[in-house]
Amino acid sequence: MKNYKVYPLFDITIEKGEGNYVYDTDGEKYLDFYGGHAVISIGHSHPTYVKALTEQVSKIGFYSNSVVIPQQEELSEKLGKLSGYEDYNLFLCNSGAEANENALKLASFQNGRRKVIAFKNGFHGRTSLAVAATDNPKIQAAVNFTDNIQLFELGDLEGVKDALAAKDVACVIIEGIQGIGGINDPGAEFLEGLEEACRATDTVFILDEVQSGYGRTGKFFAHQYANIQPDIITIAKGMGNGFPIGGVVITPKFEASFGQLGTTFGGNHLACAAGNAVLDVIKDEDLMTNATEIGDYILSELEGVSAIKSARGKGLLLGLVFDEPVKELRGELLKKYKIFTGAATDPKVLRLLPPMTVTKADADILINAIKELV
Repeated sequence: MKNYKVYPLFDITIEKGEGNYVYDTDGEKYLDFYGGHAVISIGHSHPTYVKALTEQVSKIGFYSNSVVIPQQEELSEKLGKLSGYEDYNLFLCNSGAEANENALKLASFQNGRRKVIAFKNGFHGRTSLAVAATDNPKIQAAVNFTDNIQLFELGDLEGVKDALAAKDVACVIIEGIQGIGGINDPGAEFLEGLEEACRATDTVFILDEVQSGYGRTGKFFAHQYANIQPDIITIAKGMGNGFPIGGVVITPKFEASFGQLGTTFGGNHLACAAGNAVLDVIKDEDLMTNATEIGDYILSELEGVSAIKSARGKGLLLGLVFDEPVKELRGELLKKYKIFTGAATDPKVLRLLPPMTVTKADADILINAIKELV
């Protein structure tokens, strides 16, 4: 049997990771400024993280969600305190896609509606929403869930209000900052307007913080730069620092019932050990402050580079917009300077999503490499 090839791959085999660097089987050292789609939040092989997983696997690696797992309560409590959502509830699952699918279900259960409003260039995992945001005819032909999904441009508040007026929309879902779409920030005013429109029509307001959450922007959630409190927040990626874990953060206005949601692996012992370790490191090492400081430093140092037309995002969720496609630049950064970076659906955007443990010295390596290449 062979792998089903749906991803283009670099001809590099990574053998180990340490801190903000990874190493291939030839011993080459690479600076990781991408973190696997913002998955690596606290650096590779962080001692606190390794210790937590090692100790847990020596006891029990996984068990069904039909028994009490104290680590789930610990994770919920820590997450609530660090994020500022102590009165909300947490449903644990395995990925961002699963978190978003469950969020859509919860919204429909709450108001009995079926329609969904999302935004162009958004991405919500390999879900029914992925179809609406892609131009890929193979995906569109394979899955036909688009009938009840309506897409709007970021900033089109009046269009959304008009669509909500009929009171037949279950939910509005939006990323705190769009990730793969090119690091597009909806802005505080737009998010606040969306929340107000949702409240006026009993529409569930969902913030997808799968990529933009967990401290990466300098706030725990990107939407916290606005004065809003969504009904549902979806999380994953940086939540487990590489271990598969996701979650749905749910307003206390929603009432749970047995059988309402379900998951086989969600909230297992190992996942919770990983999740708790990540929250401990973010808090103890003040990584949200570091994300803000290093992100600001990168932007200030690259401000005078004429090839960079603009910069998007906050903290360590950054998109550098060039006047030409960045494919060749990414290749040179990897080949010549041994730096991993990311791409977006906009071919002119270079995505930077390093671990939040990244240092000024690490940032200088990237900054100098970009200046030399462009």
